[in-house]
Amino acid sequence: MNRPKPFSMIREFHLADWFTLGNAFCGVGALFSVMTYLQNRELLHLYYACALIPAALVFDVLDGRIARWRQKSSAMGRELDSLADVISFGVAPAVIAYGCGMQGMWDRIILGFFVAAGVSRLARYNITAETLSADTGKVTYFEGTPIPTSLLLVIVMWVAAAQGAIGDALWFGELKLGGFMLHPLVLMFAVSGSLMISRIRIPKL
Repeated sequence: MNRPKPFSMIREFHLADWFTLGNAFCGVGALFSVMTYLQNRELLHLYYACALIPAALVFDVLDGRIARWRQKSSAMGRELDSLADVISFGVAPAVIAYGCGMQGMWDRIILGFFVAAGVSRLARYNITAETLSADTGKVTYFEGTPIPTSLLLVIVMWVAAAQGAIGDALWFGELKLGGFMLHPLVLMFAVSGSLMISRIRIPKL
């Protein structure tokens, strides 16, 4: 039997896969930046976290275009893309929201729902991609809003941070329901998560 070469998995990566990893790298960087902010309360780190999400989107767009340009795609590349998207557009925005002050019990449940909806949305896309592509080999529409639309939520939090509307000063204040705290601003994550797992059709550009 031929022994596999060292780093054989990495050797099989296409150029587009490296851009996908750039997406994941930005998402993880955003998580670290939020943790640093929670440690030292320097607002600059929260800005860094928010800025890394559009950077992740750039990598996400480029990996698809490069794969089509080079006509090299694979099932592994599709799975890699979904895993990177979960980090950058699912977990990272939820953690940024937590860092901005959405830390009540109801907030955490809604943020958890948002991430779970994103994971479900990507899983559904992966198993239906071949069917949706029909005879053209290209997916013409999405079912449910794509998870990168969470960039809009990040922009809202970026503006809130710039205006000092974080922590105890979050827009719309806070409510106490059943003994636990809810910040109404977190409901935008509930809406986003619900749209991701909906059956509405979004044309793919």
